[in-house]
Amino acid sequence: MTTVFTILVLILSVVVHEVAHGWAAYALGDPTAKLAGRLTLNPLPHLDPLGSVFLPLLLFITHSPILFGWAKPVPYNPYNLQAGRWGPAMVAVAGPVSNLFLAGIFSIIIRLTMGAMPIAFFQLTALIVIINLGLALFNLIPIPPLDGSKILFALIPYRYRAIEEVLTRYQLFFVLLVITLIAPLLLPIISFLFHLSTGLPI
Repeated sequence: MTTVFTILVLILSVVVHEVAHGWAAYALGDPTAKLAGRLTLNPLPHLDPLGSVFLPLLLFITHSPILFGWAKPVPYNPYNLQAGRWGPAMVAVAGPVSNLFLAGIFSIIIRLTMGAMPIAFFQLTALIVIINLGLALFNLIPIPPLDGSKILFALIPYRYRAIEEVLTRYQLFFVLLVITLIAPLLLPIISFLFHLSTGLPI
């Protein structure tokens, strides 16, 4: 049952993440996600069999220190965005911000209901906080196709565009490097932020 709840929380969290991208793009003038029917919290249009089900289940079963996954990316047309070069970065940052928002909301719920709810309730809400903190931090790593790369590419001067080309061309290699070497380093940060926001040890 723990496996089921963990994967469900992860799926719903990545769905919120992707919908946030779509709404940010829509707010900036691009209706692509809306026209594709992707501005919905219904998980079915967003599910990716590999990233939403198989990989999270495999990582959980193998007791991986990092549990992550993804939904189908919400489509958007950067040429429709009204924020110029900053448009893709603003769309990108909406995803991690939505996860931090969820983590914050459920952290407040934990603090307000401390000692008044069953232990199962705290286990579930703590799981929501931990997963959303992890998703936010992981996606802010500046490696394509993670959201942090869009923020990085908006910040670096045009003369350094070769960096973007190299990172994009070899993104699979860099993502595997991040997963194996960098992602485990996020655990102490997630633990610190969880304790800071909920007052509970992880």
